[in-house]
Amino acid sequence: MNSSAKLGLLSVGHDFPVRIMAAINVGPESFYKGSVASTPRKISAAVRNAEADGADIVDIGAMSSAPHLDNQISAQVELARVHRALAAVEESSKITISVDTSRASVADAALRNGASIINDVSGLKHDANMGRVIRERGGSLLAMAHSPKVSGAKPIARIRQALKETLQMADKEGIERRRIVLDPGIGFFAAKGTGFGFSPQSVVPWFDWNYMVLAELGGLESLGRPLCVGVSRKAFLTRALGLRKPEERLPASLAATAIAVMNGASMIRTHDVKETVQAVRIAEAIAKARGRREGRVF
Repeated sequence: MNSSAKLGLLSVGHDFPVRIMAAINVGPESFYKGSVASTPRKISAAVRNAEADGADIVDIGAMSSAPHLDNQISAQVELARVHRALAAVEESSKITISVDTSRASVADAALRNGASIINDVSGLKHDANMGRVIRERGGSLLAMAHSPKVSGAKPIARIRQALKETLQMADKEGIERRRIVLDPGIGFFAAKGTGFGFSPQSVVPWFDWNYMVLAELGGLESLGRPLCVGVSRKAFLTRALGLRKPEERLPASLAATAIAVMNGASMIRTHDVKETVQAVRIAEAIAKARGRREGRVF
């Protein structure tokens, strides 16, 4: 059963509309340059536009977490970018704020300065202090599946185990499960990569791994937490279509997003809010109709 959660003051789960998280990158290293807002004025504009287009949450990323890029920056630089972004958001909007970081020092500053959610692509596994910081600051957690050790397990089984480990770590730190949403880590499991969220795997080709996860997303419902899926303009979409540039991948992103919603996602992270809202609402309506036909509650 996919129970509901609270991300900040926002309810997430099957009893609520699928939530939309807008990805706003405030550093220049992002793989998709269309998501970059590097000055306070551009950050404010991006947040206002995302909110107007239907976003429920903005996710501020100060350091690229793309596993195929080696874009790590110092904690000091990441912290400075986050401070600047949060100040700009505070001036322009009251929208729920998430900060994408795997560093406890950055998370601590973010939660003290307007953010209520930490999006940790390492699932609490990079920084031993992350869980404590989130608990002490009363934050919510979006935790991605991260499995740093090589394994022969198939996609959903490995992701489920990785997320179980994260939930156990959160329990140990005293983070309430009702404040946690899980992310299967689309794009982060591959043969080669870098960064805090990269998980090595050679069981199947990297693009097939992601297709299999989307197809079998329902296999994660036993974890009892709502699922957030992010496929927006990611490289695995290139395999089926030959689209090399992220700028070309919007229609493919929308198709994959709709499938994620049909298969149980309660939240979608995207670079393209307006278009994604439309795709999500149609997929959501069809999923609900399917649920009524099968005599179950969506």
